Amino acid sequence: MSEKVLYEVVDGVGVITLNRPEVHNAMDDEAAHLYKVLLDRALDDDAVRAVLLRGAGKSFCSGRDTTMLGHRARDESDYHFVLRHQQKRLAVLDSPKPFIAALKGAAIGGGCETALSCDIRIADTTLKMALPEIHYGILPDTGGTQLMTTLIGPARTKYMVMTGDRIDAQTALAWGAVDFLVTPEELDDRALEIARKIAAKPPIALAMAKTMIDQAHAGAVRSGIAQELLAQTALFKTEDYHEARAAIRERRTPAYKGK
Repeated sequence: MSEKVLYEVVDGVGVITLNRPEVHNAMDDEAAHLYKVLLDRALDDDAVRAVLLRGAGKSFCSGRDTTMLGHRARDESDYHFVLRHQQKRLAVLDSPKPFIAALKGAAIGGGCETALSCDIRIADTTLKMALPEIHYGILPDTGGTQLMTTLIGPARTKYMVMTGDRIDAQTALAWGAVDFLVTPEELDDRALEIARKIAAKPPIALAMAKTMIDQAHAGAVRSGIAQELLAQTALFKTEDYHEARAAIRERRTPAYKGK
């Protein structure tokens, strides 16, 4: 298997690096599978007490590879396709191990949702965050509507989801979508420093701390993710979705019917 995702353990930190820099770490089926394999390794490894997610090259993750939109490698239903990807997000949310994300460049779509599922986000000044699914006639489906709302509130989340617009690093920090902002030169060291500091603490206390703090919104988030699954499954069957896809292919303005 090609090295589209890398893994190492550094001082109790499981470091997962998305490694398709030539496409801003967009996730094709192979990369998504390898990410899940390495995620499970980090979760199962007793030597790992915290996990750091980062991207090689200029970006964190630009989301699903656009050349594979609509593709179902397993010949599965839309429902099971979305559910399978949601399970990766829920594994991070439910893990007793803290997750830290080092963000730069593009954190778009599924890449943004991956970042949102982490416990702490460190960004550099090149960051652009977006939930652009509405451009394709669909919506975020692995926690974006729920996790972003817990961070920046409903109105700003509606703006991001309903327009698909990107926000820059300063806006992400001001709104609360990221927690620390550093220069590009500082990002990797600062993110690893925070991850190491957390990994050095008692693992049972870390697990309890994460659980207690997440209880404030855990039930609502999981209920919302379940609703995302149903909504996305329905949206894949709409005329608007097919019109959006066709308009993008044909480089024209989509003509939606309105109802």
